[in-house]
Amino acid sequence: MPSIGVLTLELRLPESHSLKDKRHTVRGLKDRLRARFNVAVAEIAYQDTWQRALVSAVTVSSDHDRAAEVLERVERDAAAFLGGSLVDTTLEWLE
Repeated sequence: MPSIGVLTLELRLPESHSLKDKRHTVRGLKDRLRARFNVAVAEIAYQDTWQRALVSAVTVSSDHDRAAEVLERVERDAAAFLGGSLVDTTLEWLE
């Protein structure tokens, strides 16, 4: 049975003064995570809010440990990329 992991990242972007500023940061994060970790990434809430975003990264694997490792690496990389803008993370498993 495959393991499906969903990592949700909550971002606060106080330096964003428009949706264009916010989308620049969010798009950069999404493109980076897709390219580095081969995960599906989407902004799932607050699309019309300037200084807040909720982004989820999803991976599917036949090996639960491998999926957990990928999402741990995604979280570390997102934290390094975003710095203090990453305020919370949540990991959920759909099995």
